[in-house]
Amino acid sequence: MTLTTDTHLPKRARDLPTPLWQAIDAADVVIHAGDWVDVATLDAISARATRLIACYGNNDGPALRARLPEIARADLDGLRLAVIHETGQSTGRTERCATQFPDTDLLVFGHSHIPWDTTATTGLRLLNPGSPTDRRRQPFATFMTAQVTGGLLTELTLHQLPPR
Repeated sequence: MTLTTDTHLPKRARDLPTPLWQAIDAADVVIHAGDWVDVATLDAISARATRLIACYGNNDGPALRARLPEIARADLDGLRLAVIHETGQSTGRTERCATQFPDTDLLVFGHSHIPWDTTATTGLRLLNPGSPTDRRRQPFATFMTAQVTGGLLTELTLHQLPPR
């Protein structure tokens, strides 16, 4: 599984970094948590992904919103997944999301461009893979890969991309 968000093409980069394309090509599932900005990016990832689970973000216009939900949901081998772009401020995020997503095991989100990995007292895991094209105040642009086995998230890796 490959997790990404906040690709912001073509404003922040002309294309996705090669390591992310390689991860997309190798993955059985690609998750994108919004802020595509460009319909062409959705089309390109859709064409290469075996399965795409995605939502729109605050920077996505009517064409993307017509094709993507605000919240995407899926069952991955028993793992109950939700994908949303915005979750609000970081203070209190984990428990706030646990209340908002009581029937979810994994919530993937974006918006901040800051990698995030926490687990709520309810067991809800929250992941933000960061941005592969706009690192903002982070030392690296990033994305994540993981495995799902028997309803459990395993082998989570945060990939740091080389400077462009």
